[in-house]
Amino acid sequence: MAAKNQFKGKEVAIGVTGSIAAYKTAEIVSYLSQQGANVTVVMTAGATKFVTPLTFQTLSHHKVITDLFSADYEFDPPRNNRDSAAAPQHIALAEKLDALLIAPASGNIIGKIASGIADDALSTLVMSVKASRVIIAPAMNERMYLNPIVQDNIKRLKKQGYHFIEPAKGHLVCGSGIGRLADLDTIITYLSKKV
Repeated sequence: MAAKNQFKGKEVAIGVTGSIAAYKTAEIVSYLSQQGANVTVVMTAGATKFVTPLTFQTLSHHKVITDLFSADYEFDPPRNNRDSAAAPQHIALAEKLDALLIAPASGNIIGKIASGIADDALSTLVMSVKASRVIIAPAMNERMYLNPIVQDNIKRLKKQGYHFIEPAKGHLVCGSGIGRLADLDTIITYLSKKV
């Protein structure tokens, strides 16, 4: 686990995608918040089917971003006099982030990132963040994880500078194998080396 207060004052976004492992992300958000990190959670529509935004809002003490085009979409004010306009939320967030952790990362979000698709709040945020600040922790069924398309996408993203936390072997909803979200200690330790 990371040293106490190592995350104090750090800006971390947590991307949550549609995977049963989404409930485990609550513990990551809680830990980072307790360590003094400023945590912003960005959820895909699929993620909200497993865990509610209210859970993450309560743990992070911040509004959860679920929709790129919602009525309450915010623009950050200009940072200085040279800026002529307010920055859209995803751009303003991307500029201040120390890291973006996507946990759990579904095969869908990995495919979107690899293909340059930005059609929701999370994938748009990823496109706005330098690859070196993005950490992806996959979680999915073993057959999905080992699918050659998913593996090719992972290799491609690694070559572009994205970081991956390998999934663990063990019990899955549909049996056992590789594809479990890495444990909290592994994720926090990895994240601590990147912020």
